[in-house]
Amino acid sequence: MPQNTFRIFSDERFLDLTAYQYGYEQCRPLHSYGPHTRNHYLFHYIISGKGVLHVNNKDLSRTEESQVLAGQGFLIEPDLVATYYADQHEPWEYTWIEFDGLRAAELLKEAGLSASTPVFYPISEEAGHLLRDRMMYIVEHPVENPLCFIGFLYMILDALVHGSANRKKTQGGKLSHYYSQEAISFIEQYYASQITVEDMARQCNLDRSYFGKVFKDAMGQSPQEFLIRYRMNKASSLLVTTDLSISAISVQVGYPNQLHFSRAFKKIYGVSPRTYRQTRKLMPDPNR
Repeated sequence: MPQNTFRIFSDERFLDLTAYQYGYEQCRPLHSYGPHTRNHYLFHYIISGKGVLHVNNKDLSRTEESQVLAGQGFLIEPDLVATYYADQHEPWEYTWIEFDGLRAAELLKEAGLSASTPVFYPISEEAGHLLRDRMMYIVEHPVENPLCFIGFLYMILDALVHGSANRKKTQGGKLSHYYSQEAISFIEQYYASQITVEDMARQCNLDRSYFGKVFKDAMGQSPQEFLIRYRMNKASSLLVTTDLSISAISVQVGYPNQLHFSRAFKKIYGVSPRTYRQTRKLMPDPNR
């Protein structure tokens, strides 16, 4: 087993699913992280030992507490205040990965994981071990090829979805999936224009409110949230791979008003577009 390990993945080209950092840690008794918020999804798989997870709901009116044991895992969603700490007598050992992307919410919804149900319970010991082994493989064998790494990330999410006892079955022929794919194709083609949710609904020949419901059922997020994340993912790539001005990038991703663009970008990434471009060489997170 490796020593405590921290690694970063920093390729900007993958919009559907991408990783930011990952690693492994054998914690000391009562060792804790937080309270802290994340800009992306953070998942831990517990290899041995146990600990406790505290997550505040979005209005901070209450805190949910969950004990997490070996063979289980836990998810922390973006923008939620979370604290987690190792048990005093059996401190946990875990592997973890921080990820996001346009399809992340959809896959996590299928796995039955959310802010209200953050604990991963495997359907069997074998299912838990498969998830553990796939997560530990990238820790023990650093994958230099970005395409290969993203392939492993999909395999990890596949093990998470299909190994979850809370998994929500999907029906391949559901109309909601057909309509959501129609809307996504429309977004991919016209995201640089001033498109609205009404435009997406019209493209699918649906009432706006009904369209919003079926899209969220399929994707785990509203059409507006998906559109904003799609545009911001495009913007983040342009910021680090081109010398275009921020105002030019703003227009290219459908924001003629640069101030509105900067606000939307900071809400997703936690920093301004300028700071994101200047500090793109990621450093290990001191809050981990």
